[in-house]
Amino acid sequence: MNNFQNDPQPQTINTQVGLRSFLTKMYGFMTLAVLVSAISVALSMTVFQAQINALFSTHPMIMLIIFIVSMFAMIGGIQKNATRNPAASFTLLMLFAVIFGVEMSVTLALYTKAVLTGAFFAAGAVFGTMAVIGLTSKRDMSKLGTHLFAALIGLLVAQIVNMFLQSAAISYVFSFIGVLIFAGLSMWDSNNMKNMYLKYGDQVSSTGLAVSGALQLYLDFVNLFLYFVQIFAGSSRD
Repeated sequence: MNNFQNDPQPQTINTQVGLRSFLTKMYGFMTLAVLVSAISVALSMTVFQAQINALFSTHPMIMLIIFIVSMFAMIGGIQKNATRNPAASFTLLMLFAVIFGVEMSVTLALYTKAVLTGAFFAAGAVFGTMAVIGLTSKRDMSKLGTHLFAALIGLLVAQIVNMFLQSAAISYVFSFIGVLIFAGLSMWDSNNMKNMYLKYGDQVSSTGLAVSGALQLYLDFVNLFLYFVQIFAGSSRD
Protein backbone atom coordinates (compact mmCIF):
# COMPACT_ATOMS: atom_id res chain seq x y z
CA MET A 1 0.00 0.00 0.00
CA ASN A 2 1.24 3.49 -0.87
CA ASN A 3 1.09 5.42 2.38
CA PHE A 4 2.30 8.61 0.69
CA GLN A 5 -1.12 9.12 -0.91
CA ASN A 6 -2.63 9.85 2.49
CA ASP A 7 0.30 11.88 3.77
CA PRO A 8 -0.99 15.37 4.65
CA GLN A 9 2.52 16.85 4.63
CA PRO A 10 2.60 17.97 0.95
CA GLN A 11 -0.75 19.75 1.35
CA THR A 12 0.48 21.41 4.56
CA ILE A 13 3.66 22.59 2.82
CA ASN A 14 1.67 23.98 -0.12
CA THR A 15 -0.65 25.80 2.27
CA GLN A 16 2.25 27.37 4.14
CA VAL A 17 3.95 28.42 0.90
CA GLY A 18 0.69 29.94 -0.34
CA LEU A 19 0.17 31.73 2.97
CA ARG A 20 3.66 33.22 2.90
CA SER A 21 3.11 34.39 -0.66
CA PHE A 22 -0.25 35.93 0.29
CA LEU A 23 1.14 37.71 3.35
CA THR A 24 4.12 39.03 1.38
CA LYS A 25 1.76 40.39 -1.26
CA MET A 26 -0.64 41.92 1.28
CA TYR A 27 2.04 43.67 3.34
CA GLY A 28 3.80 44.69 0.14
CA PHE A 29 0.63 46.41 -1.12
CA MET A 30 0.14 48.04 2.27
CA THR A 31 3.75 49.31 2.37
CA LEU A 32 3.41 50.66 -1.16
CA ALA A 33 0.22 52.51 -0.20
CA VAL A 34 1.99 54.08 2.81
CA LEU A 35 4.89 55.11 0.56
CA VAL A 36 2.50 56.65 -1.97
CA SER A 37 0.78 58.61 0.82
CA ALA A 38 4.17 59.76 2.15
CA ILE A 39 5.15 61.04 -1.30
CA SER A 40 1.75 62.68 -1.68
CA VAL A 41 2.16 64.41 1.70
CA ALA A 42 5.68 65.57 0.84
CA LEU A 43 4.64 67.01 -2.53
CA SER A 44 1.55 68.66 -1.04
CA MET A 45 3.68 70.33 1.65
CA THR A 46 6.34 71.55 -0.78
CA VAL A 47 5.75 71.64 -4.55
CA PHE A 48 1.97 72.05 -4.43
CA GLN A 49 1.68 73.77 -1.05
CA ALA A 50 0.31 77.05 -2.42
CA GLN A 51 -2.34 75.31 -4.53
CA ILE A 52 -3.43 72.98 -1.73
CA ASN A 53 -3.65 75.82 0.81
CA ALA A 54 -5.63 77.99 -1.60
CA LEU A 55 -8.00 75.13 -2.35
CA PHE A 56 -8.76 74.37 1.30
CA SER A 57 -8.82 77.99 2.48
CA THR A 58 -11.31 79.05 -0.20
CA HIS A 59 -13.88 76.29 0.37
CA PRO A 60 -12.76 74.36 3.48
CA MET A 61 -16.04 72.57 4.27
CA ILE A 62 -16.80 71.73 0.65
CA MET A 63 -13.32 70.29 0.12
CA LEU A 64 -13.53 68.30 3.35
CA ILE A 65 -16.88 66.82 2.35
CA ILE A 66 -15.60 65.97 -1.13
CA PHE A 67 -12.53 64.25 0.30
CA ILE A 68 -14.51 62.27 2.88
CA VAL A 69 -17.19 61.16 0.40
CA SER A 70 -14.63 60.19 -2.23
CA MET A 71 -12.56 58.19 0.27
CA PHE A 72 -15.58 56.29 1.59
CA ALA A 73 -16.65 55.60 -2.00
CA MET A 74 -13.19 54.22 -2.80
CA ILE A 75 -13.12 52.10 0.36
CA GLY A 76 -16.46 50.60 -0.63
CA GLY A 77 -15.25 50.06 -4.20
CA ILE A 78 -12.06 48.34 -3.07
CA GLN A 79 -13.79 46.00 -0.63
CA LYS A 80 -16.66 45.18 -2.99
CA ASN A 81 -14.57 44.46 -6.09
CA ALA A 82 -11.33 43.20 -4.54
CA THR A 83 -11.84 39.53 -5.40
CA ARG A 84 -13.78 40.26 -8.61
CA ASN A 85 -11.38 42.75 -10.16
CA PRO A 86 -8.07 42.84 -8.25
CA ALA A 87 -6.39 45.18 -10.75
CA ALA A 88 -9.13 47.82 -10.45
CA SER A 89 -9.14 47.51 -6.65
CA PHE A 90 -5.36 47.91 -6.52
CA THR A 91 -5.64 51.06 -8.66
CA LEU A 92 -8.31 52.41 -6.30
CA LEU A 93 -6.06 51.63 -3.31
CA MET A 94 -3.23 53.68 -4.80
CA LEU A 95 -5.62 56.52 -5.67
CA PHE A 96 -7.01 56.40 -2.14
CA ALA A 97 -3.46 56.65 -0.77
CA VAL A 98 -2.82 59.75 -2.89
CA ILE A 99 -6.04 61.51 -1.83
CA PHE A 100 -5.59 60.59 1.82
CA GLY A 101 -2.04 61.91 1.63
CA VAL A 102 -3.23 65.25 0.26
CA GLU A 103 -5.82 65.53 3.00
CA MET A 104 -3.33 64.62 5.73
CA SER A 105 -0.83 67.19 4.45
CA VAL A 106 -3.12 70.04 5.49
CA THR A 107 -2.97 68.88 9.12
CA LEU A 108 0.60 67.56 9.15
CA ALA A 109 1.93 70.92 7.92
CA LEU A 110 1.23 72.23 11.45
CA TYR A 111 3.84 69.94 13.03
CA THR A 112 7.63 69.86 13.01
CA LYS A 113 9.71 67.29 11.13
CA ALA A 114 10.95 65.89 14.45
CA VAL A 115 7.37 65.19 15.58
CA LEU A 116 6.43 63.59 12.25
CA THR A 117 9.58 61.45 12.12
CA GLY A 118 9.19 60.26 15.70
CA ALA A 119 5.51 59.46 15.15
CA PHE A 120 6.26 57.52 11.97
CA PHE A 121 8.87 55.29 13.59
CA ALA A 122 6.72 54.79 16.69
CA ALA A 123 3.75 53.79 14.52
CA GLY A 124 5.96 51.43 12.51
CA ALA A 125 7.32 49.75 15.65
CA VAL A 126 3.88 49.29 17.22
CA PHE A 127 2.27 48.15 13.97
CA GLY A 128 5.05 45.67 13.23
CA THR A 129 4.95 44.20 16.72
CA MET A 130 1.18 43.82 16.78
CA ALA A 131 1.10 42.38 13.26
CA VAL A 132 3.61 39.68 14.24
CA ILE A 133 1.56 38.84 17.33
CA GLY A 134 -1.58 38.62 15.22
CA LEU A 135 0.07 36.31 12.68
CA THR A 136 1.66 33.98 15.20
CA SER A 137 -1.02 33.82 17.90
CA LYS A 138 -3.07 30.65 18.16
CA ARG A 139 -5.84 32.32 20.18
CA ASP A 140 -9.33 32.96 18.83
CA MET A 141 -9.55 36.73 18.26
CA SER A 142 -13.01 36.85 16.71
CA LYS A 143 -14.61 38.51 19.76
CA LEU A 144 -11.73 40.96 20.12
CA GLY A 145 -12.62 42.58 16.79
CA THR A 146 -16.15 43.33 17.97
CA HIS A 147 -14.88 44.97 21.15
CA LEU A 148 -12.31 47.03 19.25
CA PHE A 149 -14.84 48.33 16.75
CA ALA A 150 -17.22 49.23 19.57
CA ALA A 151 -14.39 51.10 21.32
CA LEU A 152 -13.54 52.88 18.06
CA ILE A 153 -17.10 54.06 17.59
CA GLY A 154 -17.14 55.32 21.19
CA LEU A 155 -13.87 57.17 20.62
CA LEU A 156 -15.16 58.82 17.45
CA VAL A 157 -18.32 59.98 19.21
CA ALA A 158 -16.27 61.35 22.11
CA GLN A 159 -13.97 63.18 19.70
CA ILE A 160 -16.95 64.80 17.99
CA VAL A 161 -18.21 66.00 21.37
CA ASN A 162 -14.75 67.33 22.19
CA MET A 163 -14.82 69.40 18.99
CA PHE A 164 -17.32 71.59 20.81
CA LEU A 165 -15.53 71.44 24.18
CA GLN A 166 -12.14 72.25 22.64
CA SER A 167 -10.28 70.55 25.50
CA ALA A 168 -6.60 69.96 24.70
CA ALA A 169 -6.21 67.69 27.74
CA ILE A 170 -9.09 65.45 26.68
CA SER A 171 -7.77 65.34 23.13
CA TYR A 172 -4.35 64.29 24.44
CA VAL A 173 -5.88 61.44 26.45
CA PHE A 174 -7.92 60.36 23.42
CA SER A 175 -4.68 60.08 21.44
CA PHE A 176 -3.42 57.34 23.79
CA ILE A 177 -6.77 55.56 23.59
CA GLY A 178 -6.62 55.78 19.80
CA VAL A 179 -3.15 54.21 19.78
CA LEU A 180 -4.39 51.33 21.94
CA ILE A 181 -7.42 50.74 19.70
CA PHE A 182 -5.51 50.78 16.41
CA ALA A 183 -2.68 48.72 17.87
CA GLY A 184 -5.33 46.12 18.70
CA LEU A 185 -6.87 46.44 15.24
CA SER A 186 -3.45 45.95 13.63
CA MET A 187 -3.14 42.67 15.49
CA TRP A 188 -6.74 41.63 14.82
CA ASP A 189 -6.70 42.52 11.11
CA SER A 190 -3.44 40.61 10.59
CA ASN A 191 -4.88 37.56 12.34
CA ASN A 192 -8.21 37.85 10.55
CA MET A 193 -6.67 38.13 7.07
CA LYS A 194 -4.45 35.13 7.74
CA ASN A 195 -7.50 33.10 8.76
CA MET A 196 -9.49 34.34 5.76
CA TYR A 197 -6.78 33.18 3.39
CA LEU A 198 -6.58 29.76 5.06
CA LYS A 199 -10.37 29.44 4.78
CA TYR A 200 -11.11 31.02 1.40
CA GLY A 201 -7.73 31.35 -0.32
CA ASP A 202 -8.43 28.54 -2.77
CA GLN A 203 -11.90 29.89 -3.62
CA VAL A 204 -11.18 33.54 -4.41
CA SER A 205 -8.41 35.62 -5.95
CA SER A 206 -5.55 35.75 -3.45
CA THR A 207 -4.39 39.02 -5.02
CA GLY A 208 -7.82 40.57 -4.49
CA LEU A 209 -7.88 39.33 -0.92
CA ALA A 210 -4.41 40.82 -0.43
CA VAL A 211 -5.61 44.20 -1.70
CA SER A 212 -8.57 44.11 0.68
CA GLY A 213 -6.30 43.27 3.60
CA ALA A 214 -3.75 45.90 2.56
CA LEU A 215 -6.45 48.59 2.76
CA GLN A 216 -7.39 47.61 6.31
CA LEU A 217 -3.77 47.45 7.44
CA TYR A 218 -3.01 50.76 5.73
CA LEU A 219 -5.82 52.43 7.68
CA ASP A 220 -4.56 50.86 10.92
CA PHE A 221 -1.03 52.16 10.33
CA VAL A 222 -2.06 55.65 9.21
CA ASN A 223 -4.35 56.12 12.20
CA LEU A 224 -1.62 54.92 14.54
CA PHE A 225 0.69 57.48 12.95
CA LEU A 226 -1.83 60.33 13.28
CA TYR A 227 -2.49 59.56 16.96
CA PHE A 228 1.25 59.35 17.65
CA VAL A 229 1.65 62.75 15.97
CA GLN A 230 -0.77 64.22 18.50
CA ILE A 231 1.02 62.50 21.39
CA PHE A 232 4.49 63.63 20.29
CA ALA A 233 3.26 67.15 19.60
CA GLY A 234 1.58 67.31 23.02
CA SER A 235 4.75 66.05 24.71
CA SER A 236 6.92 68.62 22.93
CA ARG A 237 4.69 71.44 24.19
CA ASP A 238 4.98 70.33 27.82
